[in-house]
Amino acid sequence: MLLAVDCGNSNTVFSVWDGSNFIATWRISTQWQRTADQYFVWLSSLMKLNKLEVEIDEVIISSTVPRVVFNLRVLADRYFDSRPIVVGKGDCRLPVDVRVDMGTNVGPDRLVNTVAGFSRYGGNLIIVDFGTATTFDVVASDGAYIGGVIAPGVNVSLEAFHQAAAALPHVDVTKPDRVIGTNTEACMQSGIFWGYIGLVKETTAKIKEEYGKEMKIVGTGGLVPLFQQGDDIFDIFDDDLTMRGLVEINEFNRKSK
Repeated sequence: MLLAVDCGNSNTVFSVWDGSNFIATWRISTQWQRTADQYFVWLSSLMKLNKLEVEIDEVIISSTVPRVVFNLRVLADRYFDSRPIVVGKGDCRLPVDVRVDMGTNVGPDRLVNTVAGFSRYGGNLIIVDFGTATTFDVVASDGAYIGGVIAPGVNVSLEAFHQAAAALPHVDVTKPDRVIGTNTEACMQSGIFWGYIGLVKETTAKIKEEYGKEMKIVGTGGLVPLFQQGDDIFDIFDDDLTMRGLVEINEFNRKSK
């Protein structure tokens, strides 16, 4: 079975793929100091708690945190006797082209989303990923990644807000009952929620105008359920997009051997 690992700046997701479905998914905070042994103890404990008896023989990794990759490689080699595929490395092939300025390093999460988006929904896409950063990835008609936009993530904005203005409290990210807040917390929640709705609407409109073709907008990422409650911006919501992309890339590389 395949262990797909998506390591972001805030959280790392581990999913077990049995060839047809994800049979388990677990999330842990991203810490570059965590060792391969610690990963394995954590994973083994969760598998036992879920009465999951599986044999992992393939591992694929996407990581926006380079320092984490070494210990994930050791985990795959030591405990699963597998040489992992690492998205973005020279030996990892992609089923789509990447057409950006020469010398540009595209985040592996953006490449993975592009692969999954094209496979599942075709081309001419804008993929909006609500993670530590809010990214907009443009997928051409032939599936190529052709660029995008990077904006601060929701939680990053909230943290910066709190640090820069000591009198403002930490608030939960949620949709407020009203746009006009009548207390500090409600005002902040409205600013964040409707501010990001406005960011998505305006940015996707500008991308469509520049691209010059009809495009579908796909929402994904940890906070996508929150923005499902907003204006009718998105054509598709897919919170499994990144993990599906890892499966696609793993299969493509396996067939290419």
